[in-house]
Amino acid sequence: MSRKIFVLCISDSREKLQMAAMVASVAAASGDEVTVFFSMNAMLHFVKGRATEAAAEGEFGRLMAADKGVPSFKQLFAYAADLGDAKLLPCSMAVDLLKASAEDLDPVLGPPTGLTRFLSDAEGAQLFTF
Repeated sequence: MSRKIFVLCISDSREKLQMAAMVASVAAASGDEVTVFFSMNAMLHFVKGRATEAAAEGEFGRLMAADKGVPSFKQLFAYAADLGDAKLLPCSMAVDLLKASAEDLDPVLGPPTGLTRFLSDAEGAQLFTF
């Protein structure tokens, strides 16, 4: 039986983004319905010309940055979308604040979505926040 998994990403911390991507990719590969909502500082990593490297909060972030065998959070989110059909949604407010056009957004992202819609869709489902 598949579950509905909703992941809310607001941090630009390498550790939090990596864990969110791991949850999304494993759940999607396991057949769960996955929706990831990117807002606030997490959104910066999915807009051209914005943040490229996620800051490490601690030792694990530094270890992941140094170990070339660890897939990046962006790769894991792309795997979730490609292999598990996960929905990766940018926050419409964040897109507006960043003055980002559709061409500025990472192609793995779906259409900009409002928080109200995300929370409505997530009602009664499992929600993870990073």
